[in-house]
Amino acid sequence: AIQLHGSSSRARYGRGFTFVSHARTQVLAMKLNIANPAGGLQKVFEIDDDKKLLPFYDKRMSSEVSGDSLGDEFKGYIFRISGGNDKQGFPMKQGILCNHRVRLLFKKGMSCFRERRKGCRKRKSVRGCVVGPDLATLSLVISKKGEAEIPGLTDDQRPRRLGPKRASNIRKLFNLEKKDDVRNFVVRRELNEKNKKAPKIQRLVTPAMLQRKRYFRSQTRQKMVLGKKLKEEYTKRLSEYRQEQKELRAAEVAKKKKE
Repeated sequence: AIQLHGSSSRARYGRGFTFVSHARTQVLAMKLNIANPAGGLQKVFEIDDDKKLLPFYDKRMSSEVSGDSLGDEFKGYIFRISGGNDKQGFPMKQGILCNHRVRLLFKKGMSCFRERRKGCRKRKSVRGCVVGPDLATLSLVISKKGEAEIPGLTDDQRPRRLGPKRASNIRKLFNLEKKDDVRNFVVRRELNEKNKKAPKIQRLVTPAMLQRKRYFRSQTRQKMVLGKKLKEEYTKRLSEYRQEQKELRAAEVAKKKKE
């Protein structure tokens, strides 16, 4: 039973009132969102039994945990904890070594925060990176595959809709050498039977780009030479001006002495 005493309950329900609740606390099931990067699939499992989740408790994000306790179908699997959120929806943040919520001041570049206006900072509530029973969802990634296949997770392959866009990533995917032309290996997406769409390759080194780079460098070099020349002329003219002023002062002094 829950009994509420004090000023807040009196203000809401009247003087001398005691609120008593006999409702039992219900243990909610934790959802495990398991991802398989090798096949590009993910699946959500609901776990009602707390004993199955005990090996995950008090583990930090990025820790690897054996999945044997979850059931026979997960035997031999090793999972890496990648995140989660509590029952109120607050996300786990890496580096906060506690199993409860804290309020932090966020700025651009920090996880769990998206800058709305340039330069703005915001104080937000986030959940610590230690796993506990208060979590509603726990995100896991398969680090090592077990003996049995899991239906809908490891038994199928889901091809990537889009291929790599950056030139170095295309070379890495097809194991190309530097002399190979990357433009011949772009993954094209079919719009319909006739048309295909190819992405614009980023960081592609072309003769036009090299020429533009040479032009910008020559412009910078010319500006440096011109600046050096102007500085020499200014220094020369300044010394001449000071000499002229010195001679004028000397002439005035000589004139005053004669008088």
